[in-house]
Amino acid sequence: MDNDDFRQWSRRAADWGADYRSTLRDRPVRPPVASGDVFKSIEVSPPEAAEPMERIFADFENKILPGMTHWQHPRFFAYFPANAAPVSVVAEYLVSAMAAQCMLWQTSPAATELETRTVDWMRQALGLPEGFSGVIQDSASSATLAAVLTMRERALDWQGNKQGLAGQVRLRIYSSDQVHTSIDRAIWVSGIGEANLVRIPVSGRFRAMDTAALEAAIIADRDAGMLPAGIIACVGGTSTGGTDDIAAVADVARRHGLYLHVDAAWAGSAMICPEYRHFWTGIEGADSIVFNPHKWLGAQFDCSIQFLRDPESHVRTLAIKPDYLKTHGHDGIINYSEWSVPLGRRFRALKLWFLLRAHGLEGLRTMIRNHVAWSEGLAIRLAKEPDFELVSEPMLSLFSFRHRGGAGVDADAHNLRLVNAINDDGRIYLTQTKVDGAVAIRFQVGQFEATASDVDTAFETITELARGLT
Repeated sequence: MDNDDFRQWSRRAADWGADYRSTLRDRPVRPPVASGDVFKSIEVSPPEAAEPMERIFADFENKILPGMTHWQHPRFFAYFPANAAPVSVVAEYLVSAMAAQCMLWQTSPAATELETRTVDWMRQALGLPEGFSGVIQDSASSATLAAVLTMRERALDWQGNKQGLAGQVRLRIYSSDQVHTSIDRAIWVSGIGEANLVRIPVSGRFRAMDTAALEAAIIADRDAGMLPAGIIACVGGTSTGGTDDIAAVADVARRHGLYLHVDAAWAGSAMICPEYRHFWTGIEGADSIVFNPHKWLGAQFDCSIQFLRDPESHVRTLAIKPDYLKTHGHDGIINYSEWSVPLGRRFRALKLWFLLRAHGLEGLRTMIRNHVAWSEGLAIRLAKEPDFELVSEPMLSLFSFRHRGGAGVDADAHNLRLVNAINDDGRIYLTQTKVDGAVAIRFQVGQFEATASDVDTAFETITELARGLT
Protein backbone atom coordinates (compact mmCIF):
# COMPACT_ATOMS: atom_id res chain seq x y z
CA MET A 1 0.00 0.00 0.00
CA ASP A 2 1.59 3.26 -1.11
CA ASN A 3 0.84 6.68 0.36
CA ASP A 4 -1.95 7.44 -2.12
CA ASP A 5 -3.66 4.13 -1.35
CA PHE A 6 -3.19 4.78 2.36
CA ARG A 7 -4.91 8.15 1.99
CA GLN A 8 -7.80 6.67 -0.03
CA TRP A 9 -8.46 3.77 2.32
CA SER A 10 -8.07 5.88 5.43
CA ARG A 11 -10.78 8.18 4.11
CA ARG A 12 -12.98 5.26 3.20
CA ALA A 13 -12.55 3.71 6.65
CA ALA A 14 -13.44 7.02 8.29
CA ASP A 15 -16.54 7.39 6.10
CA TRP A 16 -17.50 3.82 6.87
CA GLY A 17 -17.13 4.48 10.60
CA ALA A 18 -19.41 7.54 10.45
CA ASP A 19 -22.03 5.62 8.43
CA TYR A 20 -21.82 2.69 10.85
CA ARG A 21 -22.40 4.89 13.89
CA SER A 22 -25.35 6.64 12.24
CA THR A 23 -27.13 3.36 11.46
CA LEU A 24 -26.65 1.50 14.74
CA ARG A 25 -30.26 1.85 15.85
CA ASP A 26 -31.28 -0.07 12.72
CA ARG A 27 -29.15 -3.07 13.70
CA PRO A 28 -29.78 -5.78 16.31
CA VAL A 29 -27.51 -5.16 19.30
CA ARG A 30 -26.31 -8.76 19.36
CA PRO A 31 -25.69 -10.62 16.07
CA PRO A 32 -28.08 -13.38 15.00
CA VAL A 33 -25.31 -15.91 14.34
CA ALA A 34 -24.54 -19.39 15.62
CA SER A 35 -21.20 -20.51 16.99
CA GLY A 36 -18.82 -21.31 14.13
CA ASP A 37 -20.67 -19.37 11.42
CA VAL A 38 -17.94 -16.74 11.01
CA PHE A 39 -15.12 -19.25 11.42
CA LYS A 40 -16.46 -21.41 8.60
CA SER A 41 -16.74 -18.39 6.27
CA ILE A 42 -13.01 -17.59 6.50
CA GLU A 43 -10.51 -19.34 4.24
CA VAL A 44 -8.72 -22.26 5.86
CA SER A 45 -5.21 -21.24 4.69
CA PRO A 46 -3.50 -17.84 4.42
CA PRO A 47 -3.14 -16.28 0.95
CA GLU A 48 0.13 -16.80 -0.91
CA ALA A 49 -0.33 -13.69 -3.04
CA ALA A 50 -1.50 -10.20 -2.16
CA GLU A 51 -5.22 -9.55 -2.49
CA PRO A 52 -6.83 -6.26 -3.54
CA MET A 53 -8.13 -4.02 -0.78
CA GLU A 54 -11.57 -3.93 -2.40
CA ARG A 55 -11.94 -7.66 -1.80
CA ILE A 56 -10.58 -7.47 1.75
CA PHE A 57 -12.90 -4.60 2.66
CA ALA A 58 -15.89 -6.37 1.08
CA ASP A 59 -15.16 -9.49 3.14
CA PHE A 60 -14.99 -7.34 6.26
CA GLU A 61 -18.47 -5.99 5.53
CA ASN A 62 -19.97 -9.32 4.46
CA LYS A 63 -18.29 -11.80 6.78
CA ILE A 64 -17.10 -9.95 9.89
CA LEU A 65 -19.61 -7.17 10.50
CA PRO A 66 -22.66 -9.50 10.63
CA GLY A 67 -21.01 -11.38 13.50
CA MET A 68 -20.21 -8.36 15.67
CA THR A 69 -21.97 -7.38 18.89
CA HIS A 70 -22.45 -3.61 18.67
CA TRP A 71 -21.02 -2.17 21.87
CA GLN A 72 -21.64 1.40 20.69
CA HIS A 73 -25.34 0.68 20.12
CA PRO A 74 -27.46 3.14 22.15
CA ARG A 75 -29.56 0.24 23.47
CA PHE A 76 -26.57 -1.74 24.79
CA PHE A 77 -27.66 -2.17 28.41
CA ALA A 78 -25.53 -5.24 29.23
CA TYR A 79 -22.32 -5.62 31.27
CA PHE A 80 -20.90 -2.11 31.69
CA PRO A 81 -20.39 0.25 28.76
CA ALA A 82 -17.20 0.30 26.70
CA ASN A 83 -17.81 3.70 25.20
CA ALA A 84 -15.93 5.21 22.29
CA ALA A 85 -17.11 8.77 21.86
CA PRO A 86 -16.60 9.89 18.25
CA VAL A 87 -13.95 12.43 19.25
CA SER A 88 -12.06 9.61 20.99
CA VAL A 89 -12.17 7.57 17.78
CA VAL A 90 -10.68 10.49 15.86
CA ALA A 91 -7.84 10.70 18.39
CA GLU A 92 -7.25 6.96 17.98
CA TYR A 93 -6.86 7.45 14.21
CA LEU A 94 -3.97 9.79 14.98
CA VAL A 95 -2.46 7.43 17.54
CA SER A 96 -2.65 4.53 15.07
CA ALA A 97 -1.09 6.60 12.29
CA MET A 98 1.86 7.66 14.47
CA ALA A 99 2.18 4.17 16.00
CA ALA A 100 4.49 5.41 18.73
CA GLN A 101 5.92 3.17 21.43
CA CYS A 102 5.51 5.31 24.55
CA MET A 103 7.35 3.27 27.16
CA LEU A 104 9.90 5.96 28.10
CA TRP A 105 10.01 9.74 28.15
CA GLN A 106 12.64 9.71 25.43
CA THR A 107 10.64 7.40 23.16
CA SER A 108 7.82 9.98 23.02
CA PRO A 109 8.25 13.01 25.30
CA ALA A 110 4.87 14.53 24.41
CA ALA A 111 3.04 11.29 25.23
CA THR A 112 4.63 11.10 28.67
CA GLU A 113 4.02 14.73 29.55
CA LEU A 114 0.45 14.76 28.22
CA GLU A 115 -0.27 11.65 30.31
CA THR A 116 0.99 13.39 33.43
CA ARG A 117 -1.18 16.42 32.74
CA THR A 118 -4.39 14.60 31.76
CA VAL A 119 -4.16 12.26 34.76
CA ASP A 120 -3.97 15.32 36.99
CA TRP A 121 -6.95 16.85 35.14
CA MET A 122 -8.89 13.71 36.06
CA ARG A 123 -7.67 13.87 39.66
CA GLN A 124 -9.14 17.36 39.90
CA ALA A 125 -12.33 16.32 38.10
CA LEU A 126 -12.95 13.49 40.58
CA GLY A 127 -12.29 15.69 43.59
CA LEU A 128 -9.23 13.73 44.76
CA PRO A 129 -6.80 15.72 46.93
CA GLU A 130 -3.44 16.98 45.77
CA GLY A 131 -0.72 14.46 46.42
CA PHE A 132 -2.30 11.71 44.34
CA SER A 133 -0.46 11.05 41.09
CA GLY A 134 -1.17 8.34 38.59
CA VAL A 135 -0.70 6.43 35.38
CA ILE A 136 -2.91 5.33 32.48
CA GLN A 137 -2.98 1.54 32.47
CA ASP A 138 -4.58 -0.62 29.78
CA SER A 139 -7.33 -1.94 32.05
CA ALA A 140 -8.42 -2.21 35.66
CA SER A 141 -7.12 -5.78 35.62
CA SER A 142 -3.56 -4.54 35.13
CA ALA A 143 -3.98 -1.81 37.73
CA THR A 144 -5.28 -4.32 40.28
CA LEU A 145 -2.43 -6.71 39.54
CA ALA A 146 0.06 -3.89 40.06
CA ALA A 147 -1.63 -3.02 43.36
CA VAL A 148 -1.57 -6.64 44.57
CA LEU A 149 2.10 -6.96 43.64
CA THR A 150 2.81 -3.79 45.62
CA MET A 151 0.89 -5.19 48.61
CA ARG A 152 2.98 -8.35 48.37
CA GLU A 153 6.32 -6.55 48.16
CA ARG A 154 5.59 -4.12 51.00
CA ALA A 155 4.52 -6.97 53.26
CA LEU A 156 7.62 -9.03 52.39
CA ASP A 157 9.99 -6.08 52.82
CA TRP A 158 10.65 -6.10 49.05
CA GLN A 159 11.98 -9.66 49.01
CA GLY A 160 9.26 -11.33 46.89
CA ASN A 161 10.67 -10.20 43.54
CA LYS A 162 14.18 -11.16 44.63
CA GLN A 163 13.66 -14.47 46.37
CA GLY A 164 10.27 -15.69 45.18
CA LEU A 165 7.48 -16.84 47.47
CA ALA A 166 8.85 -20.27 48.37
CA GLY A 167 9.63 -20.35 52.06
CA GLN A 168 8.01 -16.99 52.72
CA VAL A 169 5.34 -16.47 55.34
CA ARG A 170 1.80 -16.99 54.02
CA LEU A 171 0.28 -13.73 52.78
CA ARG A 172 -3.39 -12.76 53.10
CA ILE A 173 -5.50 -10.32 51.03
CA TYR A 174 -9.04 -9.29 52.02
CA SER A 175 -12.11 -8.39 49.95
CA SER A 176 -15.83 -9.05 49.71
CA ASP A 177 -17.45 -11.38 47.19
CA GLN A 178 -18.72 -8.33 45.29
CA VAL A 179 -15.37 -7.51 43.70
CA HIS A 180 -14.64 -8.19 40.04
CA THR A 181 -13.07 -11.49 39.00
CA SER A 182 -9.96 -9.55 37.94
CA ILE A 183 -9.12 -9.53 41.66
CA ASP A 184 -9.07 -13.34 41.68
CA ARG A 185 -6.77 -13.32 38.65
CA ALA A 186 -4.43 -10.82 40.29
CA ILE A 187 -4.19 -13.10 43.32
CA TRP A 188 -3.38 -16.05 41.03
CA VAL A 189 -0.81 -14.23 38.91
CA SER A 190 0.91 -12.63 41.90
CA GLY A 191 1.57 -16.09 43.35
CA ILE A 192 -0.39 -15.36 46.53
CA GLY A 193 -2.96 -18.02 45.70
CA GLU A 194 -6.74 -18.21 45.72
CA ALA A 195 -6.82 -19.81 49.18
CA ASN A 196 -5.32 -16.62 50.61
CA LEU A 197 -7.98 -14.26 49.28
CA VAL A 198 -10.19 -13.92 52.35
CA ARG A 199 -13.83 -13.13 51.53
CA ILE A 200 -15.43 -10.84 54.09
CA PRO A 201 -19.22 -11.04 54.65
CA VAL A 202 -21.36 -8.20 53.29
CA SER A 203 -24.55 -6.52 54.42
CA GLY A 204 -26.94 -3.69 53.65
CA ARG A 205 -28.42 -2.32 50.45
CA PHE A 206 -25.02 -1.90 48.82
CA ARG A 207 -23.55 -5.19 50.09
CA ALA A 208 -20.70 -3.48 51.86
CA MET A 209 -17.94 -5.37 53.66
CA ASP A 210 -18.59 -5.88 57.35
CA THR A 211 -15.63 -3.94 58.75
CA ALA A 212 -15.87 -5.62 62.16
CA ALA A 213 -15.56 -8.99 60.43
CA LEU A 214 -12.70 -7.61 58.32
CA GLU A 215 -10.74 -6.52 61.37
CA ALA A 216 -11.45 -9.79 63.17
CA ALA A 217 -10.14 -11.76 60.15
CA ILE A 218 -6.94 -9.70 60.03
CA ILE A 219 -6.28 -10.23 63.75
CA ALA A 220 -7.05 -13.96 63.55
CA ASP A 221 -4.74 -14.44 60.57
CA ARG A 222 -1.90 -12.58 62.25
CA ASP A 223 -2.36 -14.61 65.44
CA ALA A 224 -2.20 -17.77 63.30
CA GLY A 225 1.20 -16.79 61.96
CA MET A 226 0.05 -15.48 58.59
CA LEU A 227 0.91 -12.06 57.15
CA PRO A 228 -1.95 -9.71 56.20
CA ALA A 229 -0.81 -7.65 53.22
CA GLY A 230 -3.69 -5.63 51.80
CA ILE A 231 -7.38 -4.95 51.32
CA ILE A 232 -9.29 -4.57 48.06
CA ALA A 233 -12.50 -2.56 48.36
CA CYS A 234 -15.00 -1.79 45.62
CA VAL A 235 -17.26 1.06 44.58
CA GLY A 236 -19.87 -0.10 42.09
CA GLY A 237 -19.25 -3.84 41.85
CA THR A 238 -20.10 -5.59 38.61
CA SER A 239 -22.99 -7.77 39.74
CA THR A 240 -25.31 -5.30 41.49
CA GLY A 241 -23.12 -2.26 42.20
CA GLY A 242 -21.75 -3.49 45.54
CA THR A 243 -20.08 -0.58 47.34
CA ASP A 244 -17.97 -0.69 50.47
CA ASP A 245 -17.80 1.94 53.20
CA ILE A 246 -14.44 3.27 52.05
CA ALA A 247 -13.87 5.48 55.11
CA ALA A 248 -14.44 2.56 57.49
CA VAL A 249 -12.30 0.17 55.44
CA ALA A 250 -9.52 2.78 55.25
CA ASP A 251 -9.59 3.10 59.05
CA VAL A 252 -9.05 -0.66 59.38
CA ALA A 253 -6.26 -0.59 56.81
CA ARG A 254 -4.54 2.27 58.61
CA ARG A 255 -4.76 0.62 62.04
CA HIS A 256 -3.17 -2.56 60.74
CA GLY A 257 -0.68 -1.04 58.29
CA LEU A 258 -2.27 -2.63 55.22
CA TYR A 259 -2.23 -1.36 51.65
CA LEU A 260 -5.71 -0.39 50.42
CA HIS A 261 -6.69 -0.64 46.75
CA VAL A 262 -10.13 0.61 45.66
CA ASP A 263 -11.69 -0.76 42.48
CA ALA A 264 -14.07 1.89 41.10
CA ALA A 265 -13.63 0.81 37.49
CA TRP A 266 -17.18 1.65 36.42
CA ALA A 267 -18.58 3.91 39.15
CA GLY A 268 -15.48 6.08 39.42
CA SER A 269 -16.52 8.03 36.32
CA ALA A 270 -19.63 9.26 38.14
CA MET A 271 -17.44 11.00 40.71
CA ILE A 272 -17.00 13.90 38.31
CA CYS A 273 -20.48 14.78 39.64
CA PRO A 274 -20.04 16.11 43.20
CA GLU A 275 -23.44 14.79 44.30
CA TYR A 276 -22.30 11.17 43.81
CA ARG A 277 -19.03 11.41 45.74
CA HIS A 278 -20.71 10.21 48.94
CA PHE A 279 -20.38 6.73 47.43
CA TRP A 280 -16.64 6.86 48.11
CA THR A 281 -16.39 9.05 51.19
CA GLY A 282 -12.96 8.48 52.69
CA ILE A 283 -11.30 7.77 49.35
CA GLU A 284 -8.36 9.96 50.33
CA GLY A 285 -7.35 7.12 52.67
CA ALA A 286 -6.76 4.70 49.78
CA ASP A 287 -3.24 3.87 48.59
CA SER A 288 -4.38 2.93 45.08
CA ILE A 289 -7.56 3.71 43.14
CA VAL A 290 -8.55 2.53 39.68
CA PHE A 291 -11.29 3.79 37.39
CA ASN A 292 -11.88 3.29 33.67
CA PRO A 293 -12.55 6.33 31.48
CA HIS A 294 -13.07 3.72 28.74
CA LYS A 295 -16.25 2.59 30.45
CA TRP A 296 -18.61 5.44 31.22
CA LEU A 297 -16.71 8.60 30.19
CA GLY A 298 -16.27 7.74 26.51
CA ALA A 299 -12.51 7.32 26.09
CA GLN A 300 -12.12 4.40 23.70
CA PHE A 301 -10.71 1.19 25.16
CA ASP A 302 -8.10 0.86 26.49
CA CYS A 303 -7.80 3.69 29.02
CA SER A 304 -7.75 2.92 32.75
CA ILE A 305 -6.36 5.38 35.29
CA GLN A 306 -4.66 4.20 38.46
CA PHE A 307 -4.18 6.90 41.09
CA LEU A 308 -1.47 6.40 43.71
CA ARG A 309 -0.93 8.09 47.05
CA ASP A 310 2.66 6.80 47.22
CA PRO A 311 4.02 6.06 43.74
CA GLU A 312 7.44 5.22 45.20
CA SER A 313 6.25 1.85 46.55
CA HIS A 314 4.48 1.11 43.27
CA VAL A 315 7.52 1.93 41.13
CA ARG A 316 9.87 0.10 43.47
CA THR A 317 7.74 -3.01 42.89
CA LEU A 318 7.58 -2.77 39.09
CA ALA A 319 10.65 -0.89 37.80
CA ILE A 320 13.44 -2.73 36.01
CA LYS A 321 16.19 -0.52 34.61
CA PRO A 322 18.54 -2.26 32.22
CA ASP A 323 21.09 0.07 30.71
CA TYR A 324 19.36 0.25 27.32
CA LEU A 325 16.22 1.71 28.94
CA LYS A 326 17.95 4.48 30.85
CA THR A 327 17.35 8.08 29.82
CA HIS A 328 20.68 9.82 30.22
CA GLY A 329 21.16 13.50 30.93
CA HIS A 330 17.67 14.16 32.31
CA ASP A 331 16.63 14.47 35.94
CA GLY A 332 13.09 14.30 37.29
CA ILE A 333 11.54 12.65 34.24
CA ILE A 334 8.89 9.94 34.38
CA ASN A 335 9.21 6.68 32.47
CA TYR A 336 5.72 5.23 32.70
CA SER A 337 6.89 1.74 31.75
CA GLU A 338 8.15 1.64 35.35
CA TRP A 339 4.56 2.17 36.56
CA SER A 340 3.05 -0.70 34.54
CA VAL A 341 3.38 -4.47 34.28
CA PRO A 342 3.85 -4.37 30.45
CA LEU A 343 6.95 -2.61 29.13
CA GLY A 344 5.27 -1.48 25.90
CA ARG A 345 2.77 1.37 26.15
CA ARG A 346 0.30 2.93 23.73
CA PHE A 347 -0.35 6.68 23.54
CA ARG A 348 -3.54 6.49 25.59
CA ALA A 349 -3.56 10.04 26.90
CA LEU A 350 -4.35 11.62 23.52
CA LYS A 351 -7.94 10.33 23.32
CA LEU A 352 -8.64 11.41 26.89
CA TRP A 353 -7.26 14.89 26.16
CA PHE A 354 -9.42 15.19 23.03
CA LEU A 355 -12.47 13.91 24.92
CA LEU A 356 -12.17 16.28 27.87
CA ARG A 357 -11.63 19.27 25.63
CA ALA A 358 -14.38 18.43 23.13
CA HIS A 359 -17.10 17.73 25.72
CA GLY A 360 -15.93 19.53 28.84
CA LEU A 361 -16.64 18.19 32.31
CA GLU A 362 -20.11 19.71 32.32
CA GLY A 363 -21.07 17.90 29.13
CA LEU A 364 -19.90 14.59 30.60
CA ARG A 365 -21.68 15.29 33.89
CA THR A 366 -24.94 15.88 32.02
CA MET A 367 -24.60 12.53 30.27
CA ILE A 368 -23.98 10.64 33.52
CA ARG A 369 -26.80 12.42 35.36
CA ASN A 370 -29.19 11.55 32.53
CA HIS A 371 -28.16 7.90 32.61
CA VAL A 372 -28.74 7.70 36.36
CA ALA A 373 -32.14 9.40 36.11
CA TRP A 374 -33.29 7.22 33.22
CA SER A 375 -32.23 4.03 34.98
CA GLU A 376 -33.95 5.04 38.21
CA GLY A 377 -37.07 5.84 36.19
CA LEU A 378 -37.08 2.42 34.54
CA ALA A 379 -36.60 0.70 37.91
CA ILE A 380 -39.66 2.54 39.24
CA ARG A 381 -41.74 1.58 36.18
CA LEU A 382 -40.81 -2.10 36.42
CA ALA A 383 -41.42 -2.19 40.18
CA LYS A 384 -44.98 -0.95 39.60
CA GLU A 385 -45.73 -3.83 37.23
CA PRO A 386 -47.49 -6.64 39.16
CA ASP A 387 -45.42 -9.43 37.58
CA PHE A 388 -41.98 -7.84 38.11
CA GLU A 389 -39.85 -7.30 41.19
CA LEU A 390 -36.66 -5.37 41.86
CA VAL A 391 -33.86 -7.54 43.18
CA SER A 392 -31.36 -4.74 43.78
CA GLU A 393 -32.22 -1.07 43.86
CA PRO A 394 -30.36 1.34 41.58
CA MET A 395 -26.72 2.04 42.36
CA LEU A 396 -26.13 4.97 40.02
CA SER A 397 -27.42 3.60 36.69
CA LEU A 398 -27.35 -0.13 37.58
CA PHE A 399 -30.13 -2.25 39.05
CA SER A 400 -31.42 -5.80 38.75
CA PHE A 401 -34.90 -7.30 38.47
CA ARG A 402 -36.83 -10.52 38.04
CA HIS A 403 -40.02 -11.48 36.27
CA ARG A 404 -42.46 -13.61 38.23
CA GLY A 405 -43.62 -16.56 36.19
CA GLY A 406 -46.81 -18.45 36.86
CA ALA A 407 -47.43 -20.84 39.73
CA GLY A 408 -45.03 -23.75 39.79
CA VAL A 409 -42.60 -22.12 37.36
CA ASP A 410 -38.86 -22.49 38.06
CA ALA A 411 -38.00 -18.82 38.64
CA ASP A 412 -34.33 -19.15 37.68
CA ALA A 413 -35.02 -21.05 34.48
CA HIS A 414 -37.84 -18.64 33.60
CA ASN A 415 -35.63 -15.55 33.95
CA LEU A 416 -32.81 -17.14 31.98
CA ARG A 417 -35.31 -17.85 29.21
CA LEU A 418 -36.42 -14.23 29.40
CA VAL A 419 -32.94 -12.74 29.11
CA ASN A 420 -32.20 -15.06 26.18
CA ALA A 421 -35.46 -14.08 24.48
CA ILE A 422 -34.65 -10.41 24.96
CA ASN A 423 -31.18 -10.79 23.46
CA ASP A 424 -32.40 -12.92 20.56
CA ASP A 425 -35.01 -10.25 19.81
CA GLY A 426 -32.19 -7.77 19.14
CA ARG A 427 -33.81 -4.49 20.18
CA ILE A 428 -31.83 -4.31 23.44
CA TYR A 429 -29.05 -6.31 25.10
CA LEU A 430 -29.05 -7.37 28.78
CA THR A 431 -27.06 -9.75 30.97
CA GLN A 432 -27.92 -11.87 33.99
CA THR A 433 -26.31 -12.32 37.38
CA LYS A 434 -26.96 -14.16 40.61
CA VAL A 435 -28.05 -12.37 43.77
CA ASP A 436 -28.17 -14.38 46.98
CA GLY A 437 -28.01 -17.52 44.85
CA ALA A 438 -30.95 -16.67 42.58
CA VAL A 439 -30.90 -15.52 38.94
CA ALA A 440 -31.57 -11.83 38.33
CA ILE A 441 -31.43 -9.71 35.20
CA ARG A 442 -29.05 -6.73 35.21
CA PHE A 443 -29.85 -3.41 33.59
CA GLN A 444 -27.56 -0.41 33.31
CA VAL A 445 -27.63 2.73 31.21
CA GLY A 446 -24.20 3.88 30.14
CA GLN A 447 -23.87 4.05 26.37
CA PHE A 448 -22.55 7.43 25.27
CA GLU A 449 -25.36 8.20 22.79
CA ALA A 450 -28.31 6.59 24.61
CA THR A 451 -31.51 8.63 24.94
CA ALA A 452 -34.60 8.51 27.15
CA SER A 453 -36.42 6.98 24.17
CA ASP A 454 -33.96 4.07 24.13
CA VAL A 455 -34.77 3.37 27.78
CA ASP A 456 -38.48 3.48 26.92
CA THR A 457 -37.79 0.86 24.26
CA ALA A 458 -36.17 -1.26 26.95
CA PHE A 459 -39.31 -1.14 29.10
CA GLU A 460 -41.50 -2.08 26.15
CA THR A 461 -39.23 -4.93 25.08
CA ILE A 462 -38.81 -6.40 28.56
CA THR A 463 -42.51 -6.37 29.43
CA GLU A 464 -43.68 -7.55 26.01
CA LEU A 465 -41.32 -10.52 25.84
CA ALA A 466 -41.81 -11.49 29.49
CA ARG A 467 -45.57 -11.78 28.98
CA GLY A 468 -45.08 -13.66 25.74
CA LEU A 469 -43.20 -16.52 27.39
CA THR A 470 -45.22 -19.68 27.75
